[in-house]
Amino acid sequence: MQNTPVSSLVGEEYEVEVGPVAHGGHCIARTEAGRVLFVRHALPGERVVARVTEGEETSRFLRADAITILDPSKDRVEAPCPFAGPGKCGGCDWQHAKPGAQRRLKGEVIAEQLLRLAGLTPEEAGWDGTVMPAEGDKLPQGEVPQWRTRVQYAIDADGQAGLRKHRSHEVEVIDHCMIAAPGVSELGIEKRDWENMASVEAIAASGSNDRQVILTPKPGGRLPLVELDKPVSVLRVDEKDGGVHRVHGRAFVRERADDRTYRVGNGGFWQVHPKAAQTLMLAVMQGLTPRKGETALDLYCGVGLFAGAIADRVGEQGAVLGIESGKRAVEDARHNLAGFPRVRIEQGKVEAVLPRTGITEVDLIVLDPPRAGAGKQTVHHLAGLGARRIAYVACDPAALARDLAYFADRGYKVRTLRAFDLFPMTHHVECVAILEPVKKDA
Repeated sequence: MQNTPVSSLVGEEYEVEVGPVAHGGHCIARTEAGRVLFVRHALPGERVVARVTEGEETSRFLRADAITILDPSKDRVEAPCPFAGPGKCGGCDWQHAKPGAQRRLKGEVIAEQLLRLAGLTPEEAGWDGTVMPAEGDKLPQGEVPQWRTRVQYAIDADGQAGLRKHRSHEVEVIDHCMIAAPGVSELGIEKRDWENMASVEAIAASGSNDRQVILTPKPGGRLPLVELDKPVSVLRVDEKDGGVHRVHGRAFVRERADDRTYRVGNGGFWQVHPKAAQTLMLAVMQGLTPRKGETALDLYCGVGLFAGAIADRVGEQGAVLGIESGKRAVEDARHNLAGFPRVRIEQGKVEAVLPRTGITEVDLIVLDPPRAGAGKQTVHHLAGLGARRIAYVACDPAALARDLAYFADRGYKVRTLRAFDLFPMTHHVECVAILEPVKKDA
């Protein structure tokens, strides 16, 4: 029995009316035949010619780029970056939209995900519908926030640095990234030859002058002599175990938040926008309102940002337990919080460690899970601990909405929700939801 060949539609062009924004940096459109297109480089209400980039006759939907704008939106601007646009760098999603329009689009995505996955309107979530820009990010037209303190450069076959194209392993060679922080740009990564390297990650701490590059060699590739435009520490990724090892200089960078210095080693997680750690820490503390003597959990705690802030506020009679899966992050968290004897950091996955702690009740919980969210099992466990307030920090509105629905099933409602544009020009957005138990009728 022969299989009928599936016909690719890549390269096909359709003239379409662009519909609403969708989660993922694109808008939804339909062809005259009713086929769904996910269109990048478009804005709601525009009429465009969309060229298919992914999809076949049997696909549920097609991915496409808007290659000709027939009827532009009033929110459209010319992309300030020469590497942004159809078939080019995939690092940014909304270079073609005014900054205020970008935030409105992100707000529409959050609202849609909350309603669809959690059954919540903005009012029911205690959210005014706005996405707040970070301090200092409101700039004159044509200027772009230089916010990205960590940039992962891909290296092409000729040893040139660039960024990957959207949903592709292809490298768009660049001479400058407009959203890179000045501390990254001044290293001059793009001007160097990186033969035998697969990637080069540049880190410019916002809490100090520490600069770091992490090299990932191609299989069998030898490390180059790294000479950049500014003093920099060098680390490498081991091709056997995937571990990060120091070549020279410090193995960590120093960051600042809440008037405290945090050590972040081996390229470990820290918020990328220079204002993000402080912004999110304040939003969490304002939402939780920690009191002296309270107990708290900090889940997916990284190097201890929220654990430190809570410990400072609950005082010597309070106690904080942090759980983090990364070994180096746990070492850093223990170092960073050594001044708080009532803080304990455990290593392991939250879903495995939390049940082993024997904790049956707690006053406060903060969780900042990875993009996939915490999941039903963990949420149900947390809801059984009786916390008076829970702070959920989310970088993905879909995962947040799913987990809010799980919390609702176990008697927790959203008290307030705040959204922050900590990834300008991209579709990413950060949210802080504060939950509390539903009051039971007497």
